[in-house]
Amino acid sequence: MDKTYDLLVVGGGINGAGIARDAAGRGLSVLLVEQRDLASATSSSSTKLIHGGLRYLEHYEFRLVREALQEREVLLAAAPHIIWPLTFVLPHHRGLRPKWMLRAGLFLYDHLAKRKRLPGSRAVSFKGTAEGEPLKPDFAGGFSYSDCWVDDARLVVLNAQDAVAHGAEIRTRTKCKSLVRHHKHWNAELIREDGSSYGVKARAVVNAAGPWVTGMVENAGLGDKAAGLRLVKGSHIVVPRIHDHEYCYIFQNGDGRIAFAIPYQQDYTLIGTTDVAYGGDPAQVKISDQEIEYLLDLVNGYLATPLSRDDVVWDYSGVRPLYDDKNANASAVTRDYVFDLDTGSGETEPAILSIYGGKITTYRRLAEHAMQKLAPVLGNSAPDWTANATLPGGDIPGGDFDRYLDACIARFDWVPSALTRRLARCYGTALEQILGQAKSLSELGAEIAPTLYEAELHYLMANEWARSADDVLWRRTKLGLGMQPDQVEAIENWFAAQARLGQAAQ
Repeated sequence: MDKTYDLLVVGGGINGAGIARDAAGRGLSVLLVEQRDLASATSSSSTKLIHGGLRYLEHYEFRLVREALQEREVLLAAAPHIIWPLTFVLPHHRGLRPKWMLRAGLFLYDHLAKRKRLPGSRAVSFKGTAEGEPLKPDFAGGFSYSDCWVDDARLVVLNAQDAVAHGAEIRTRTKCKSLVRHHKHWNAELIREDGSSYGVKARAVVNAAGPWVTGMVENAGLGDKAAGLRLVKGSHIVVPRIHDHEYCYIFQNGDGRIAFAIPYQQDYTLIGTTDVAYGGDPAQVKISDQEIEYLLDLVNGYLATPLSRDDVVWDYSGVRPLYDDKNANASAVTRDYVFDLDTGSGETEPAILSIYGGKITTYRRLAEHAMQKLAPVLGNSAPDWTANATLPGGDIPGGDFDRYLDACIARFDWVPSALTRRLARCYGTALEQILGQAKSLSELGAEIAPTLYEAELHYLMANEWARSADDVLWRRTKLGLGMQPDQVEAIENWFAAQARLGQAAQ
């Protein structure tokens, strides 16, 4: 007999994982299915910021910015290992927004929500300062303000882990082929990676399929009720580090857009993003030559040492599934989220909640609001709970990551400090689970690729749904940059060997 869940969540991006976590914590039985790997699409292709969205103030998105600013502090407390403060430098460009406008925008940014840990904005001079070091000398000054960095794909995984800790089931590489509405439940046909199918029932469905959200509405037989979806491609490039300090930059452009330049993985700088209307398959999205030139031209307008195509060591693109507010400018389309709740024609028919838009910063509030929408449908009156809850690995004493790292380096003195830092940044207190009772590197198993030992790979398989080198190198860690083809092959061979061992044990 098909198992019946309170809630079926379709989509393993940040919204789906966040909702699964919130719902499971309210005592509901939850199943999340994802057709590929967790965070394999939009949620691993962001600019990796927890931020209010300074430029959204120009579009009068005050509620969205305020909510996002509030969430910076909440998420910083929940996961201090994968989220940390950044200082952004905004050079004043004489030909673009005047100083009074920048100052007014930053004043709003400072005061739309309370700040506990992040400093406010200030005016800065560039002459003889670190802030001015990489810039052309004609930029005399500007402003600085605070936002936060996030490891976006790991944020998704941590929410999925916490969902499981509260009783949810997570099934990756599982596609929801069809949804059929019955009197009191949905029948869902699910397809495993090997092509076999099986069915489950659910009292309600959350359609968090991101760029595929309208396809899921059609699968549910509600194609004529689909809300408008606007697909917008955002692309990024990665270049060798453009400066020695830890400041980030936000550069204005003559078309009204901005681009960020952010220190990335110690040796690199991440530059993005673009906003381009997209009409292709979201799974096949790639950066265009025009986007690369656009980003290079934009940042070269500010940098004393210009960048060229040869400096680009990596790029990535994602498709933002935005609600179509009919704005002709892709950059101005709202980043706010919109819910479409369909409860059928009768009071007892099961509901489906489809999610359009949203941004990684506000995913927790989105999940909270989604459960408030579904509470009457599911007869669940459990209170909101995630605002004061840490995510897995985030239970660092006092939220002081630096102090925790120093303690780990002292405790695990047989581990190279650079490796301890990486493990602490990725896993927080779960680092202790990976290192276990080991007293030497040899006790962590074979070093399958540089600094990647079997103990970490076993942890990722057992606890984080990792099944391939890509899962590990580009989502669970960011070790893909600089990894050589033979090293990637060694990781793939390791996973293949584990799969054979699993089959032999059955």
